[in-house]
Amino acid sequence: MPELSQTILLVSCPDRPGIVAGLASMVHEMGCNIVQVNQSVDSEHGDFRMRMVLEGPETICRGREMSSRFEALALEQEMAINIHPEGEKPRLALLCSREPHCLQDLLQRHASGELACEIPLIISNHETLESLADFFEVPFFHIPNDAARRDEAEETMEATLRKHAVNLVVLARYMQILSHEFVSRWPERIINIHHSFLPAFAGASPYRQAHERGVKLIGATAHYVTAELDAGPIIAQDVLECSHRDSVRDLTRKGRDVERNTLSRAVRWSIERRLMVQGDRVVVFG
Repeated sequence: MPELSQTILLVSCPDRPGIVAGLASMVHEMGCNIVQVNQSVDSEHGDFRMRMVLEGPETICRGREMSSRFEALALEQEMAINIHPEGEKPRLALLCSREPHCLQDLLQRHASGELACEIPLIISNHETLESLADFFEVPFFHIPNDAARRDEAEETMEATLRKHAVNLVVLARYMQILSHEFVSRWPERIINIHHSFLPAFAGASPYRQAHERGVKLIGATAHYVTAELDAGPIIAQDVLECSHRDSVRDLTRKGRDVERNTLSRAVRWSIERRLMVQGDRVVVFG
C-alpha cells in the first residue's frame, strides 16, 4: 500500500461550464482522490475560484508529473493553478512597533503548534519588543522608520525579507504606512490588523474616533494591504459591545482581545491556503 499524501489546489479563471469536471477527470487519471472541494462564483464579474484538496500516493502528489499536468491544463484553459503539497510551510515575517499583544499572540500560537508556518524573523521600527522576540528565540531586526527615512528603511526591509525567503508579511500593529512601491512588490502577501470595524474609522486613532461618535460596538479588521490606506480586501472581522461609560482607554483595552483573535484567524487561514482574492473581496474557504 503506497504512502498517501495530500495536496491543495487553488484555481482561478473566468467562469464557464466544465471547469470542475475537467479538473476531476485529471485527478482521477493520476490515481488521486478528491477529499474536499469548495468553490465560489462571482456571477457579476464572471470569476471562478476553487480550493480542492487531493489525496494520493506521495510519489504523485509530490512528483513532477502532477505539476506538469496541471501547468499544461492551466495554459490550455487559461487558468491560474497553484499547487501546495502537504507539509509545505510558508515563511512569515512579523512587523511590529511598540504594542506587544498581537505579536505575542502570534508567537505563542506558533510555539504551541497552532500555526503551521516558519517565522524566521521579526522586524520593528522600535527596540521595545526585542525582549519578546528573544524569549521566543526569533531573530529581531531593528530598522528605524519614519517619514524622513522611509526609502532607506524600506530598502533595508526589502533586502532582509528577500534574504530570509519570506512568503507572507504580517503587520502585527506595525504603526508605519508602507509606500505604494513597497506594497506593489508584495501583492496579496501583506496582512494588516486595523483596530476598527472597517470601513468605519479608517486611519489614525480609531478608538478615539469611536468614542467621539458614541458607538455601541467596536471591532477589528484583518485585511490585505494595498496602496490605499486601510482599504484592502477584508479577510476577517469581529466586534464586541461597548457603552457610553467606556473611555478611550477602556475601548483600547477591550479591543486588544478582538485585534489579536482577528489577526491570528486571518493568518491561520492564509497558512492553510483558504484565502483567494476575488475582485475587491476575499473568499474564505471553510
